[in-house]
Amino acid sequence: MPELPDVTLYREGLEARVVGKPLTAARIASPFVLRSYDPPVDAIIDREVREVRRIGKRLVLGFDDAIFMVIHLMIAGRLRWRANGEKAGVAGKNLLATFTFPHGTLYFTEASTKKRASLTLVRGEAALKALDPGGVEPLSATAQEFREALTRENHTVKRALTDPHLFSGIGNAYSDEILHSAKLSPMKLTKSMSDEEIARLHKAVREVLVSWTEILRTENGGKFPETVTAFHKGMAVHGRFKEPCPVCGSPVQRIVYAENEANYCATCQTGGKLLADRSLSRLLKDDWPKSIDDL
Repeated sequence: MPELPDVTLYREGLEARVVGKPLTAARIASPFVLRSYDPPVDAIIDREVREVRRIGKRLVLGFDDAIFMVIHLMIAGRLRWRANGEKAGVAGKNLLATFTFPHGTLYFTEASTKKRASLTLVRGEAALKALDPGGVEPLSATAQEFREALTRENHTVKRALTDPHLFSGIGNAYSDEILHSAKLSPMKLTKSMSDEEIARLHKAVREVLVSWTEILRTENGGKFPETVTAFHKGMAVHGRFKEPCPVCGSPVQRIVYAENEANYCATCQTGGKLLADRSLSRLLKDDWPKSIDDL
């Protein structure tokens, strides 16, 4: 799922291309993507885009008269921009919607049969705010705001970071990188964290998100982002199961639960202890290795 750095690049790419331009046509290609009926899509035709915002992992295009189009990419949703004359190169089965401007077209796609990506139109700031899960912005939160959000409930720190009601824009990929940078176990309970650990985590959140946003900007070179992915070559642990940790060289470990996973370095983050995988550790029972040395 695109997270804060990726959505920031989308926002910047859209700002540079559509702000101040009128939407001349819109076509909904999939009946599953549109999650609202009032205002209708026709209400934004021939209106200028006044702003582009990020709300958590959502992108918001603001039109005249406080009409907002909210795009939630979810896991497999992506945006493609094609200037007039460029070949679209978008598979029909993946196409959710197209938005035409005088100088180009924005394609909204989803490479999944589950159809989780969504498009919602609302009127007014109050209606827009109702779509915001309410998590604090990790790059602007004060130390106290960060602490209050983190310790509001007693969750694992991995779950807390990825809860949109607590923190805005952090998902599975960057939470792995943040926790590795902070040298914290993903399964540590938030209310058991010391003041020093919370401060270390707050610093890591800012450093990782800012650093990766800059990395992606540099890689993108001013173009509209086309290769948005949760896996990047330079990541320390996410998507690097069994590969060496860039800090200590120990093999990166992984635990899988539901539709998510946590990638971590046992040496750097858990004092050498291997975290129990809910399914595999139960299957192996006494044969489950307890430490990186046992492994």
